[in-house]
Amino acid sequence: MFQPNSRYYTIETAEYVDGDGLTVRYVRRRFIPRAPSVPLAEHRVVAGDRLDRVTARYLADPERFWQVADANRVEHADDVTAEVGTVAIIPMPNLTSP
Repeated sequence: MFQPNSRYYTIETAEYVDGDGLTVRYVRRRFIPRAPSVPLAEHRVVAGDRLDRVTARYLADPERFWQVADANRVEHADDVTAEVGTVAIIPMPNLTSP
């Protein structure tokens, strides 16, 4: 259902069947993991920063933006770069699993 680099890849899925027989597949609730204790780097947000570009710079993969979002304990990735001057934690890349 999800690609291996998706933040939802390891989350269990479930199904709901309504009274008309319509089946709806959904992802069970996902909890934001604890931030790593030792970050790879810290990035001070500047005007115009986008999380995919920040992630490409530090982790060499813009699609791993969700790992930075998780490390900064935000649900919405854009919140990491929403405020200029904020220091964003860049986690060590997780190369063995999503």
